[in-house]
Amino acid sequence: MIIIKLLQAIFLLMLGLTLPALANDKKIIMLGDSLTAGYGLPADWALPVKLNDYLQKTFPNIVVINQGLSGDTSGGGAARIGESLSQQPDGLILALGANDALRGLPPSLMRDNLSKIIEAHLAKNIPVFLVGARAPNNWGPSYGAEFDQVFTDLANQHDLPFYPFLLEGVALDPELNQGDMMHPNQKGVAEIISRMGPAILEFVRAL
Repeated sequence: MIIIKLLQAIFLLMLGLTLPALANDKKIIMLGDSLTAGYGLPADWALPVKLNDYLQKTFPNIVVINQGLSGDTSGGGAARIGESLSQQPDGLILALGANDALRGLPPSLMRDNLSKIIEAHLAKNIPVFLVGARAPNNWGPSYGAEFDQVFTDLANQHDLPFYPFLLEGVALDPELNQGDMMHPNQKGVAEIISRMGPAILEFVRAL
């Protein structure tokens, strides 16, 4: 009888310790395209999965949700705002725009779409970390400059933490990319985490 009561007491103590920890869990959504989805990679090598592994070294209870959709543009992301908000995340990593550039869509349209996503989340007190993209050279320097400036302007306008280029140090490196030279391989994902991870970690600390 004494043993049973002792076990009950231990169980209640563990329950009391566990519930506050669960209450402090953080849920982060990474909203993006194929670079987020993990195109051409094993599922456990998708960028949000490896980012989750990286962050859990400091925050064991954090969860990074992969909301990457291959081929998605900023417009597609704006159409998925409701899906993101319905999950009630503690933070959003916004990594869209690469497909806008590949298709040569107007930077002004991308600005409007990204603004909708940012403002919808900020209105719900969900902090946003903005990740930029770069336009390919084939659209010319004028397009590229206007495109790149969108991310800088939005980060400044909304006072967002900002990583200017998702593929910094990875783009066009054959050792870090798949055969299409557009999507990172496993080494490329590891390089992205090593470069962008510390900035995301500081973002999470502030949540």
